[in-house]
Amino acid sequence: MQIVLALIIGALFGFVLDRIGATNPTVLIRMLSLRSLGLMKAILLAIGVGSILMFGGQMAGLVDVGHMSVKTAYVGVFIGGLLLGAGWALSGFCPGTGVCAAATGRKDALFFILGGLLGAAAYMITYPSVKATGILDAIAGGKVTLGTVPGAKYDGLMAMPGDVLGIVLGLIFVAVAFAVPEAPGGDAVPAPAE
Repeated sequence: MQIVLALIIGALFGFVLDRIGATNPTVLIRMLSLRSLGLMKAILLAIGVGSILMFGGQMAGLVDVGHMSVKTAYVGVFIGGLLLGAGWALSGFCPGTGVCAAATGRKDALFFILGGLLGAAAYMITYPSVKATGILDAIAGGKVTLGTVPGAKYDGLMAMPGDVLGIVLGLIFVAVAFAVPEAPGGDAVPAPAE
């Protein structure tokens, strides 16, 4: 049942990504170049609402903190983030939007996915060399969160309760989503291509 539920949620998520234009590289590049921010507004709103619901659910006892997965902090994460951002800007796809775009029949997305798989294979082959550089060594205590979450097995960098911090950050994301203009400088916003 979990696999079926995951497939249904994934299909719905992909449908929403397509409807808001996230599977169109032109829309993504316009967002990344800060010319059309409708998609950015949708992303910020989704992150904010998700954060409020997750941390509010934890405070209310509806969400089990044991399901929270915190990844280890290391320099390689930041380098990987820069590489992901550069690839996103060059291709117009991030991993999720690339897969959704391929599902809509975009051939350029298939090449993007192939490039991602080749990059992952190259990383697997060179992993021992990368690990030897030390960029995969834990920093800032390894698996930590910004705030302390009661019942979690991870340390917090600040004494502020992590649930409260998560809700506050979620509210900030929602506020920014509503404050950001759709089209900075009054540029016309093109409709996503079908």
